[in-house]
Amino acid sequence: MKKKHILAATLIGAMGLVFSSCSDYLSVERYFGDRQNEERIFKSRDYTEQWLAQAYLYLTGENMDIAEKDHCLTNFADDMYYGDRGEEYREFIHGEYNESRFQGSWLQSYAGIRQASILIDNVDINEDYTPEEIKDVKAQARFLRAYMYWLLLRKYGPVPVLPESAIDYNASYDDLSLPRNSYDECVDFISKEMLLAAQDLPYKRDIINIGRPTKGAALAVRAKAYLYAASPLMNGNSEMADFVDDKGRNLISQTPDNSKWATAAAAALDVINLKNNGQSVYKLYTAAKRNEGSDAYPKTVVPPFNEKYSHKNFPEGWADIDPFESYRSLFNGDLYASENPELIFTRGQNNTDIANMVRHQLPTSAGGYNCHGVTGKQCDAYETNTGEPFDRKKHLKGYVSEAEANNGTYPHLRKGVNLEYANREPRFYASVAFNGAFWSFSSATNAEYRYRQIWYYRGNSDGRNDSQLWLRNGIGMMKYVSPKDIQNNGGTVYPKVEPAIRYADILLMYAEALNECDSHYPVSSWDGSTTYDIYRNTTEMSKAVSQVRIRAGVPDFAEDVYLSQDAFRTSLKHERQIELFAENQRYYDLRRWKDAPTEQIEQVYGCNTLMPAEQADLFHTQVEVPSLRSTFSRKMYFWPISHDELKKNNRLTQAPGWTSYD
Repeated sequence: MKKKHILAATLIGAMGLVFSSCSDYLSVERYFGDRQNEERIFKSRDYTEQWLAQAYLYLTGENMDIAEKDHCLTNFADDMYYGDRGEEYREFIHGEYNESRFQGSWLQSYAGIRQASILIDNVDINEDYTPEEIKDVKAQARFLRAYMYWLLLRKYGPVPVLPESAIDYNASYDDLSLPRNSYDECVDFISKEMLLAAQDLPYKRDIINIGRPTKGAALAVRAKAYLYAASPLMNGNSEMADFVDDKGRNLISQTPDNSKWATAAAAALDVINLKNNGQSVYKLYTAAKRNEGSDAYPKTVVPPFNEKYSHKNFPEGWADIDPFESYRSLFNGDLYASENPELIFTRGQNNTDIANMVRHQLPTSAGGYNCHGVTGKQCDAYETNTGEPFDRKKHLKGYVSEAEANNGTYPHLRKGVNLEYANREPRFYASVAFNGAFWSFSSATNAEYRYRQIWYYRGNSDGRNDSQLWLRNGIGMMKYVSPKDIQNNGGTVYPKVEPAIRYADILLMYAEALNECDSHYPVSSWDGSTTYDIYRNTTEMSKAVSQVRIRAGVPDFAEDVYLSQDAFRTSLKHERQIELFAENQRYYDLRRWKDAPTEQIEQVYGCNTLMPAEQADLFHTQVEVPSLRSTFSRKMYFWPISHDELKKNNRLTQAPGWTSYD
């Protein structure tokens, strides 16, 4: 059997599906009949740019890092849910989906890998680029190829790493078939490619090219890959002893290796230490303290007095910043990508995927779908404004009175709101649309549509009803929502910037990896300029974590937390749950930590949505939500490969727990 394709036959099915939707960018493929036409493409700047643009297109759709459920189902774990497709949600959360579901990322990634590989092999002949431009274009293609491998690895586990260069397209099908590489081999390839890319990528991009990778983006992906490889699911996991290739070779390491944590810590430190002209490339974004305010952009809510932090400026304290606005504007579209110093990689401004997610969050009375909600578990995970754990039994009781609302006794709360939502940390108010939350809707044409409280009591327009468009537990989602967003009355949902990788994540990764180190490990920096001494350095751990928490207006962890490896691990996991909420991290974190079997099976709870406003106390009594019951089984650690792909490649093996074709 002969197949005339430039890369492996595993791509045959992907080409037609993906290429047919991108014909504008693939107009150059018609020239690939022979060497002369190959030169015609890659000697031309315009054709080469088209070829590279196509490679970028494969990072859209199901390859988005953050998007609504049609493209990013893994954005939903134990922290948020959707209610408009009850059967689909149950299928997903119970692992009842089959091997054909949500396979666009496999098809797109391998098509993109092919696209990038051809460019890497041929761009050196370009006559229109300068030598420096050729280096940059090739580095972009290397990044894209390695990034798509990263997306595959994160979702499917070990995958086949295709030949880097063109192979004999007259080879037989059996010769083109490739087995899965081991997890560590995939990570090593990603690391090697990202290091090569980092050498030639710039430190920063201009506004027009903000969605193209930088040196820091390559190093950050490398750090994430190493962190996953060090995590319990992939590091000495005997539970995955049956995850093997077609020759019976283990694909997941069976021998724990603590040095992998040191490698991950050093890779994160490479990003932290990255400097351009003596200045740090990345830092956390902070909004200046606001002494005057409006309904849409309120005066700064100052955190409760803290002797250590209240009189110091950031990063040692919060005296000069607005913690609420510092966090909110990272996601709601108010901050352009070029203005955000903690944005490491983004696909840029997006008005379809994230904005469509916001439309699912908006109340029906604002023209939204009112069906993406926050679980009660996530709602209660947010701490108090003093940094103490939220305790439902001990927290304030009752409702905000008219006098308290007028006096601003409980900032962020209006009249009638339950006091369980009072005195919570700023990230809570930027993320959770609780019952009675205030929505600005400031782009609405008519005044009566703007500046409203939204209630989820039964009988209210946004409460429980006979359609699919209501919140199953009476707790909505505010993250990514701009004060301007409204879908009706002349308004619109404004474009959002995708925060695919941001510096806060790197800081938390660094601290997590240091915590797991059991000795001193010498690890070379990415460019070989220095050797790090990596060990469980509590000073370094605090330096990283404290920035994230102080920016959020809450104190750093207590000293005893840093002294205990177990206590710190628990606190760090909780911090990631809060800081990275709804950023497509939690689903994968629970799996790499092997926490999904306990965390994912907890039943979703929330308010009693059967209750009207007249029975407010009963409404706010926590109940389980029968339609959102959850479970977890071992097969849900990794996504299955479709039967179609298994048929095309006779050396591919299925992930444990899933079926192969008959």
